[in-house]
Amino acid sequence: MERKAVQFPRPSAGDFYNTARKRVHEYFKTAGISKHANTSMVIKTFCMLSIYFVPYILMMTGVFASFWMVFACWMVMGIGMAGIGLSVMHDANHGAYSKNRNLNTIIGQVIWFIGGSSVNWKIQHNVLHHSFTNVDHMDEDLEAVPFLRFSPHKKRLGIHKLQHIYAWFFYGFMTIMWATTKDFKQLARYKRKDLIKTQKKSFSALMTELVIVKTGYYILFVILPMILLPFPWWQTLLSFLAMHFVAGFILAIIFQPAHVMPDTAFPLPDDQGNMENKWAIHQLMTTVNFAPKSRLFSWYVGGLNFQIEHHLFPNVCHVHYKKISEIVRKTAEEFSLPYYSKPTFFDALMAHKNFLKQLGRA
Repeated sequence: MERKAVQFPRPSAGDFYNTARKRVHEYFKTAGISKHANTSMVIKTFCMLSIYFVPYILMMTGVFASFWMVFACWMVMGIGMAGIGLSVMHDANHGAYSKNRNLNTIIGQVIWFIGGSSVNWKIQHNVLHHSFTNVDHMDEDLEAVPFLRFSPHKKRLGIHKLQHIYAWFFYGFMTIMWATTKDFKQLARYKRKDLIKTQKKSFSALMTELVIVKTGYYILFVILPMILLPFPWWQTLLSFLAMHFVAGFILAIIFQPAHVMPDTAFPLPDDQGNMENKWAIHQLMTTVNFAPKSRLFSWYVGGLNFQIEHHLFPNVCHVHYKKISEIVRKTAEEFSLPYYSKPTFFDALMAHKNFLKQLGRA
């Protein structure tokens, strides 16, 4: 099914989304604050970049000489990599970091330094995932290797009975795939689907950019460490892969419990490509918040424990999600709409595990 064939009913005056949007706008206007980044966001950006780049500088300049200290640096870099993905480039590539479009573009390109592509990310995440959350064949976040089943509409295999056990290990390979083959395959696929035009660049220009960026990334984080660090090449390669495993695992366990859950719906369009619910209601039905009271956790994950607010207001910087969540929840209740939220991150992970088990057996 092609993306253009799927459409949601038009919003109407006084409906849930227009009401919530008006109230959120009034909140920012009354408080006299911008919906974009504030001082705390700038400080967080510096912290996340430091967690990633400082260990790299320390090990490359020989401050740490033992293998295990250097290996620990790679592990910390994995935490920083995930933090950059969750808290920095995510907002920028949504246009939420700054009202200055050029600044968003510059900050969004930090994804290059963690092995990704901002263009592919924008198409997969902004265009497809945010538009068609949990819609089979549209939301690529549901597409996985055959031995992982994230939707009740996917074909079930016998091995899926055990996916609630082994899925956690394979989550760690998420960014490794990102940094190697996935971006090239995605770009070719998006050309076939005519999605490249959403980024206002030609396919050849994007492919050239991708090759240059990937080459620079591997020179900086693989070739140079192999040459300059006093360890066998395979130990450096193992450390690099371990860094990605840490980052991939963190990212997966944050994003997966937001949508692949027992509470969420996996609606399909009718034969004409029409969805049953309006887009904003669809977001409420397919998205889950978790750990809303955990400030430190929310700080690290870029407010993405408030996934409902993020999906409804992706152009608002995540530092404001907690405040506007009170507005969104109240408005949803007034319209008798669902507002799914798990009290803790552990509760969300357990619910996700149970749903993986259910998908593997049903």
